[in-house]
Amino acid sequence: MVGSKDDPNERDAGVVDEIVAYVTSTPPRSFFLFAGAGSGKTRTLVAVLRKLTGIGPGSAQIESKPAAGDLDLRFARELRARAQTIRVITYTKNAALVVTGRLGNNDLTQVATIHSFCWDLIAGFDDDIRDALLALNALALEKAREAATGRKKGPTDKDKKTIAEFEAKAVALSATQRFTYSPDRKRYGDGALSHAEVLSVAAWLLKQKPTLRRILRDQHPVILIDESQDTMKSVLDALLEVVAEAPSRLMLGLLGDHRQRIYMDGHADLPSIIPPEWATPKLEMNHRSQRRIVDLINEIWDSDLEGRTQSKKAVRQHPREEKSSGLVRVFIGGTAATPEEKLRREALCESAMEAATGAAEWRPGNPGHKILALEHALVARRGDFLQVFEALALLDPDSVRPDATGDTSGPAAVQVLLREMIDLADCVNGGQVSSDFAVTEVLHRYDRLLNLPADGEARAQQLKAYQRAVEDFAAACSNPSATVREVLAPIVQSSLFEPDKRLLAAFNDTRPPPDAPESRQKEGVENRLARGWHTLFASPWSQIRRFKTYLSGNSHLATHQVVKGSEFEHVMVVMDDEDAGGFLFAYDRLFGSPLGDSDVKNVETHKETSIDRTLRLLYVTCSRAKESLALVLWARDAGQALAYAQKNKWFLPAEVQPIPE
Repeated sequence: MVGSKDDPNERDAGVVDEIVAYVTSTPPRSFFLFAGAGSGKTRTLVAVLRKLTGIGPGSAQIESKPAAGDLDLRFARELRARAQTIRVITYTKNAALVVTGRLGNNDLTQVATIHSFCWDLIAGFDDDIRDALLALNALALEKAREAATGRKKGPTDKDKKTIAEFEAKAVALSATQRFTYSPDRKRYGDGALSHAEVLSVAAWLLKQKPTLRRILRDQHPVILIDESQDTMKSVLDALLEVVAEAPSRLMLGLLGDHRQRIYMDGHADLPSIIPPEWATPKLEMNHRSQRRIVDLINEIWDSDLEGRTQSKKAVRQHPREEKSSGLVRVFIGGTAATPEEKLRREALCESAMEAATGAAEWRPGNPGHKILALEHALVARRGDFLQVFEALALLDPDSVRPDATGDTSGPAAVQVLLREMIDLADCVNGGQVSSDFAVTEVLHRYDRLLNLPADGEARAQQLKAYQRAVEDFAAACSNPSATVREVLAPIVQSSLFEPDKRLLAAFNDTRPPPDAPESRQKEGVENRLARGWHTLFASPWSQIRRFKTYLSGNSHLATHQVVKGSEFEHVMVVMDDEDAGGFLFAYDRLFGSPLGDSDVKNVETHKETSIDRTLRLLYVTCSRAKESLALVLWARDAGQALAYAQKNKWFLPAEVQPIPE
């Protein structure tokens, strides 16, 4: 084995064998792998799986008789003899696909998301699922009653409504005989479980049902959890209890980096709950980023900031020897600027980065660099699809925000816009249909040619109507100023595709939309939907494609949270607390702005603060960059923030600049 003294790039060379030894030892030893940004965690995981199963490049095949010292091959043979598999749990479907893609055909491993894993564990145990749901509902009902009785003026109308809903839910659950779930899409109706319910039920059953714990151990003696810092606390706690109950029969391996915890579901300080007898291997390399960026993220995590309560415990990272450069800039300006002014000046920051790096990828509008904003609406404004985004958010706010799972597909009622019509628009060039064959293929794809009239003349008339509709559609969508209504009209009039009934009803409703509610005024669902449909139909058609590109994760724009696990050559992080309008994150406070009252109280009780959350998010965003990084801060007091940044050891003096005018 090449040691770190021989090659600094190979300082992590022994970690794979180290982990394999924990798994194959008698008894096995559970572990938590510290794996920072760009450390090759997935590569390490795949290498471990190949050695343990004896399948894949660099592994001997278990069909041959193992030598006395080949514990990993013996382990693989025992797995197969007992019909057992190694369970690998990932945070997203994309991550599961990456692992299986690299691993190849391997029947001794099962890779899936945490939701799929939990459903596989409990599916079919309908009576037990009902018991769990009733117990969890009873706990929620008890809390609601306690909150209601604790009020000085007695229960509010909202309290009474909440209590009644929990009571009604208990009655409905008691009558439900069968429960269903789909990790890939939402299901509705009696017995359909949500993503959160599947996790909660699995955690409850693992703690309450010894038989389920035995089934888990018998099927999967090894469970490896990727991104464990974001794994739901109740599920992780339940698995820790299962391991503690019989450590020789179930070995748990946690892989992750608590510095990159950006969701509230995970443990606030994962390293602190790791049992002392567990092993703690480490990946110290950062194979992704240039030295300057690695130095920056190390300094960010080591910061002594007012309001910080989270531990500094972490692995200091080392860049590869050949990655000895890298460029960082922080641009600071006043947040009072208008949205249009901010966009114009951010483009000047991009131009400044192009001049500093010599990389054309930084040119404004060039997708060669990734722009990260804190909130989805801020991304929509920068990507020029804000009107469509706001309209669709009124229709279904949960379906317009891409997340790390990659499951978001947009509101169900507008799928004809995002699928059929976008596909048909791909067949149009310069106001004309570029290929009749391509149009026919789209119509076949969505089964629009299956139910044509059997009568020859009627069939011909229907095809002519379709042809006119396609021609009208082509002319409309080629008009740069066309609205969604104008492009949709030929589709609706000809029934070329079959839109959702809700879309058709809204399209035919010519009444003026209701007024938007006053600030903090509650709006009825009917009014909200009416405003959403009206805004959508009046939106530029050109924004539909930009929105879909963003939703699919293929845009050069994204939010800070969504990009965890990704990497890009060049990254610009836009930090604007005022425009984001949230309370969880406060970039201004990382640059000297005073703490808020809630942060002061949380520091006194040693609870998580906005400083903790924002510091982790900054660590995540900065560590996405491979070659160059621009931080753009819109501060309440730009002069104070500039002075603070110039004194901060995060940055070199020349790296701190005002946002160009």
